[in-house]
Amino acid sequence: MRQTPGMTELAEEVKEQSPRDAAEVLGKLQPDEIQFILSRMPIDQAMNVASHLAETVTADEAATKAVISGSEETIGELMTPAPAILPATYTVAEALAFLVKSTEIADISYIFATDMSQRLVGVIGMRDLLLSKPSETLDGVMVVNPFAFRVDTPIQEAVGEVLYRHYPMYPVVDDNNVVVGVVRSWKLYERIASELSTQAGSQYGVAKEEQINTSVMAAFRMRHPWLLVNLFTAFAAASVVGIFEDTITQVVALAVFLPVLAGQSGNTGCQALAITLRGMTLGQMQDYPVMKLLRKEILLGALNGFIVGLVAGTAMFGYAMATDSVQPLLLGLVIVLAMTGACIGSGIFGVMVPIILKRFGADPATASSIFLTTFTDIIGMGLMLFLATALIL
Repeated sequence: MRQTPGMTELAEEVKEQSPRDAAEVLGKLQPDEIQFILSRMPIDQAMNVASHLAETVTADEAATKAVISGSEETIGELMTPAPAILPATYTVAEALAFLVKSTEIADISYIFATDMSQRLVGVIGMRDLLLSKPSETLDGVMVVNPFAFRVDTPIQEAVGEVLYRHYPMYPVVDDNNVVVGVVRSWKLYERIASELSTQAGSQYGVAKEEQINTSVMAAFRMRHPWLLVNLFTAFAAASVVGIFEDTITQVVALAVFLPVLAGQSGNTGCQALAITLRGMTLGQMQDYPVMKLLRKEILLGALNGFIVGLVAGTAMFGYAMATDSVQPLLLGLVIVLAMTGACIGSGIFGVMVPIILKRFGADPATASSIFLTTFTDIIGMGLMLFLATALIL
């Protein structure tokens, strides 16, 4: 990457320009040069410029798009050249002389020490370097066996690591443990923020690429397929109600509480879904057993469903009494049982839907709630109508 005094001066000039003007300048540079200049800006300004940069690139500039779109899949696509790699046999004085002569001093947070085969053997922080004797060698100052990412480390896995390792930058090594670059923590934190911010839309079929300035036809192409999917899944839920049409005809009070049950079970499922998606994004699902999460959501669903069911069941009892419906007490019991069972099922679906989508190679956030809503409606309304049919009719 061309991290020269000229690039540094350009970075300072770009920082003073409007986001749109800065994007026009950066659009003419190479992807690594764009990364270098964006890394010199405050995060808010860099993201603002990047949003305009997306409008300046052409269709065949795939590499540049990767820089600004968050579409990188591995650490190798996100890394930049390492600014300070020195032999472990260097003295502290030699390392300080290297820093004095370096044109990239502002980018150096650590010195990466290597052996005779250029393999990473240690890392030296600036504080340790400055407090050491000039004659001491780096292998006596360095932290041995430092953490490093592999070039092919998935971004998703890397995101999980940085939550527990708070360093300003991380070395990137190849299969021979040779340092080939660094990745800065702010890029990974930015990726976390980007993923979390797009989940709300993704759950309802809004593509991650869609922005407020996306054209009408482009937005239509991104959204409409998922609305059709939602329509067909809604037919599945409606068919359940159709099966129990006779029950609803005889006990009209049940129809009043169908949306209540659907709303509560749907909200319970969305809560479990949100926690599961967040865990996937932050890489926490790798170390947390799925069965343990399922047991937690089942217990939460049972507790929440029973308490909410008692309130709803009491309301059903009062409504049935006021409207002279058959078996008011049994109707109240049906609501309690159905609400408890529906919330338990919703918790299970909230965990399993994104996991299944990911297992089949789909984005676990994409349209998860569309499928979840269908499942929760089917189990919630189906359970209530089945219990009413079995206990009352």
